[in-house]
Amino acid sequence: MKNVITETNLSGVRFLKRGKVRDIYDFGENLLIISTDRISAFDCVLPEGIPLKGKILNQLSAFWFKKTNHIIPNHMITINIEDFPSELFPFKKILKGRAMFVKKSSPISFECVVRGYLSGSAYREYKKNGQVAKISLPQGLKKNDPLPYPIFTPAIKSREGHDINISFDEMERMIGKELALFLKETSLKIYNFAASFLDSRGFILADTKFEFGRLNDEIIIIDELLTPDSSRFWLKEDYIPGKDQESFDKQFVRDYLEKLNWNKLPPPPSLPPDIVQKTSEIYQKAFQKITGKSIFDT
Repeated sequence: MKNVITETNLSGVRFLKRGKVRDIYDFGENLLIISTDRISAFDCVLPEGIPLKGKILNQLSAFWFKKTNHIIPNHMITINIEDFPSELFPFKKILKGRAMFVKKSSPISFECVVRGYLSGSAYREYKKNGQVAKISLPQGLKKNDPLPYPIFTPAIKSREGHDINISFDEMERMIGKELALFLKETSLKIYNFAASFLDSRGFILADTKFEFGRLNDEIIIIDELLTPDSSRFWLKEDYIPGKDQESFDKQFVRDYLEKLNWNKLPPPPSLPPDIVQKTSEIYQKAFQKITGKSIFDT
């Protein structure tokens, strides 16, 4: 598809790894992270790229890294190509808007999830036992209801690559009380700050996830931050408790795939052109409502 980048190969630049969405290149103490237009669902990378998705993820993360720097430092150095190492200048056309130069850190292998609403895997867990990550919740909550207060529900990756929700006590046992408590308190601070900001922009932040890393003796936030890939955004004006919500995030693609006769194992099905286009429009609207700018103006 025109102007869609699903893979990069920067000749002469040391390639490190290719994730579900990001291509990463090694610069010693730093990394170049390129957000491609790949999209994944149910731990499978789908065949089609989503126009503008990579640029939106990259620039939204940069927006939030700047906004939350008073809460915790992050790995971002710059997204300005003119400030990148000179050996990257021949690739300006590929990198523009979708690349971030960052400090290299040692990732802490947990997804730090904060939920303000009962949605997704949390709702499925709640239906079974009235709990989410061993946190008991009031009886009678319905899908997408607000929770009494935001909850921290960490997750780890299984060997199959899926996220597995664990309790905070389990997290403590794995990494120690001090670090676990720091990650929990910091995650809740970022969520509360972002939820308040998004409320002013007409969005509800239903849930989101963070990733952290160690840089020397400091804990920093890494990867992406508060994007449609890592968060659920709902329109405040259309929100009805207990009902399905129109999501401005990756949920639209998940919902489409759930309707297919697919066992959620590779290879994934193709996305039809109208679903690809609608997904791009959803990401663009999320970017515009959050930043106040059009992705075309950046």
